[in-house]
Amino acid sequence: MGDAQTGSGNDATRPLREDIRFLGGVLGDTIRDHEGPEVFDLVEKVRVEAFRVRREEVRRSAVAEMLAGVDIAVALPLIRAFSYFVLLANLAEDIQRDRRRAVHEAAGEPPQDSSLAATYRKLDAAGISGGRVAELLADALVSPVITAHPTETRRRTVFDTQTRITELMRQRLRAAAAERPALDREIRRQVLTLWRTALIRLSRLRIQDEIAVGLRYYELTLLDVIPAINADVRAALWARWPEQGLLPKPILRTGSWIGGDRDGNPYVTAEVVRTAAAHAAGVAFGRYLRDLAQLEKTLALSARLVPVTPALRALSDVGYPDPDIHADEPYRRALYGIRARLTVTARDALRAVGAGDTDAAATLPDSVAASDSPLRDFTGRGSVVSGIRAYSSPQELLDDLDAVDTSLRASGDELLADDQLAALRHTVETFGFHLQSLDMRQNSETHEQVVAELLAWAGVHPDYASLAEADRVDLLTRELRTRRPLLSPHARLSELATKELGIIRAAADVVAALGPEAVPNYIISMCTSVSDLLEAALLLKEGGLLDPGEAGGDPFCPAGIVPLFETIEDLAAGAATLGAALRVPEYRDLLAARGMRQEVMLGYSDSNKDGGYLAANWALYRAELDLVELAREQGLRLRLFHGRGGTVGRGGGRSYDAILAQPAGAVRGALRLTEQGEVIAAKYAEPGSAYRNLESLIAGTLESTLLDVEGLGPDAESAYALMDDLAARARAAYARLVHDTHGFVDYFRQSTPVAEVGDLNIGSRPASRKPTKSVGDLRAIPWVMSWSQARVMLPGWYGTGTALEEWVDGDPERLTRLSDLYRRWPFFRTVLSNLAQVMAKSDLAIAARYAELVEDGELRDRIFGMIEREHARTVAMHAAITGNDHLLADNPSLSESIHNRFPYLEPLNQMQVELLRRLRGGDDSELVKRGILLTMNGLATALRNSG
Repeated sequence: MGDAQTGSGNDATRPLREDIRFLGGVLGDTIRDHEGPEVFDLVEKVRVEAFRVRREEVRRSAVAEMLAGVDIAVALPLIRAFSYFVLLANLAEDIQRDRRRAVHEAAGEPPQDSSLAATYRKLDAAGISGGRVAELLADALVSPVITAHPTETRRRTVFDTQTRITELMRQRLRAAAAERPALDREIRRQVLTLWRTALIRLSRLRIQDEIAVGLRYYELTLLDVIPAINADVRAALWARWPEQGLLPKPILRTGSWIGGDRDGNPYVTAEVVRTAAAHAAGVAFGRYLRDLAQLEKTLALSARLVPVTPALRALSDVGYPDPDIHADEPYRRALYGIRARLTVTARDALRAVGAGDTDAAATLPDSVAASDSPLRDFTGRGSVVSGIRAYSSPQELLDDLDAVDTSLRASGDELLADDQLAALRHTVETFGFHLQSLDMRQNSETHEQVVAELLAWAGVHPDYASLAEADRVDLLTRELRTRRPLLSPHARLSELATKELGIIRAAADVVAALGPEAVPNYIISMCTSVSDLLEAALLLKEGGLLDPGEAGGDPFCPAGIVPLFETIEDLAAGAATLGAALRVPEYRDLLAARGMRQEVMLGYSDSNKDGGYLAANWALYRAELDLVELAREQGLRLRLFHGRGGTVGRGGGRSYDAILAQPAGAVRGALRLTEQGEVIAAKYAEPGSAYRNLESLIAGTLESTLLDVEGLGPDAESAYALMDDLAARARAAYARLVHDTHGFVDYFRQSTPVAEVGDLNIGSRPASRKPTKSVGDLRAIPWVMSWSQARVMLPGWYGTGTALEEWVDGDPERLTRLSDLYRRWPFFRTVLSNLAQVMAKSDLAIAARYAELVEDGELRDRIFGMIEREHARTVAMHAAITGNDHLLADNPSLSESIHNRFPYLEPLNQMQVELLRRLRGGDDSELVKRGILLTMNGLATALRNSG
């Protein structure tokens, strides 16, 4: 496997080819040594044949013919071999990106778009007034939110080993010749560890596992990278507009759905909410305590040598119970006292959250709860903790740290203040006591059921579900005017109602213990009406998160009520729905008490599954236009939350481009967006990639907020009308296949591994919302992932070609019009660029092999024929509009990636088809099932954004 032809031979890609060749050789040696010559020889023969297929030297069926009938005992190591090769190729590509970036910077070339350096240049050139900047960035927030339905297929042990190999490869690049043999041996050891590690889980992930997986990225990168970026951005903006006091709060703050998103996930309970919040807080407290312990050692400054401020002296006087310990080291004494107070704070807060642990340290990750942890040094140590008052808020802790900072600067010791202490202050300011905001989410249908039960039990109305919308709103607003609860402590409710109220009460306990930022949002899935918003408000009131206030007073609700508009129809009606809610005094009063801040979430996945790629993207854009206009009319401070997935079919693509593609006024300094699945690891597993991805989010937000990036000017309305037309045509074409073609569901289920996706054990959520065979009830992840595995990628392009071709209708002027929009309009350019990326990963020759699994020949030919024709039509229209001679002309790095890895996908796809055929033919042995899951894992790893 070491002599793979992996590139074109130019100097720029030679290091990448050498890395891939080296790692492939190590893997090949490992296979030969531990699986024997028979397996190694087959892997080599298949690999060579796959490259011959790519060079069109043999028929496409050559690899399939080699693998037909292969013994399953041989097939399993073969699948693992190609799965691990693409994993190692991913690693080599990540290193290559860093290598190229270093060369670019060393050459002194201008900063690249999506970097903050490039953004600052653009802002400087624009000459924006400080007042305007302050107005637009008044509520600045960029919040990546890790979601509760991952498609990350790698086990943590595999992930950790890959991380070690990556670091060793980086060391190898810098190593002297004499050091390389030892490094090579260690790399071989780690590759052997990979080979001996099972790729797939035997059991489905629990939510507790997902919580731990999400939090590991804080220890890996986020605790260090995010505060540093926040400090850098604030300093850069203050240097340009010093009089404005910009970004009083850190702009970059993270969120999570893991443990709070119960829409379709029956495993989220009140205990899970408490666990999620407690473990997140434990990561934050553990980090602060470790840093404080280190600062005590670093700042052992003597009072005999350095003066201190009165505030610092006061802190030092109460730092130690024994006044003679470190008597002449006021900074050490002060920091010891801060650490003692923070220990009590952590203990009390974690107990108040009530995650089932009596020992505060028991809620912390292993790396924090070790025997030498500062928390364990303090907790329960009698006189050290006795009588020490907990901090009431992160700001109180910051005040003490600021006193230390001020004292150091007063004595001219800025160098000391700007090091570890500054980093700790920025970290506390960013993460508070909660680390990340935990969003709550539930479906409006569940809210309706629970509210109906509560109202019936309280004797308010026996059949709420029978009421018309106006009557529902009238009843709900009456209840929201009073503090009177509907329930008594002894009410007997259904299991559903008990569970739902328990979750909200747990969230209220979290807010009380960790502050309002701990649970700042309550999201309503499938929100279609005013009553959907008010039902959520009533449940928040009943659970202790909403207080209507005294008569004539202001209500209080730390959790904002967030409608999620998901289908194309709901997106179109979103502004009208929210506008109607604003006409309800009780809802408007809630917003007024929150400074008229209203967040709205936009669903990319269901809108795409509902109407297809182009129609969904335009429905989202149109919804944003309408919401921006509503916000302007009503004085709302609108913030949009983008529910994007990893794939283009679920809103994926480059985040920077996606932000610039938003309508004017849709960002205004603030946005949130979901981060999902294998994309999380790709972005945030290493400090360098984490920094680059996070800075691109801020760069896009600043540019979209402060610059005119839409580029349409007076041509906007005509461009919108054109897109209305294209979207309608695209949706109709998509519907003809997905919704109107008889037998389409059968074709989908037989020609993709959708039934097997549910067995992959990649997350805690069921694959379908309901136990039906309807496409509508299938979750977006298995829908997209199944088409990706079969290399059709249908959700990322189908219908677009028909729409473009019909609209142009052979008219050169119309084609020129589209080409002009492609050049000028970021939205249209991004739509076509993302489409090209996903189509470049499709392979209809492979897809035809999957189509052979469909039993009905007439159905197979009819539907696959529709897919083939639309694929060709879409590729042709993309070329005509963009002028590019191939799909990835504007993305050479992805083109290179496909060149390097996709020949290794050929065996994985061909083996998957072979094993699916065996399984469906009656061979349901455990090894066949395992082989299918292994191919799915390998393909997902190679595609990198599969779900």
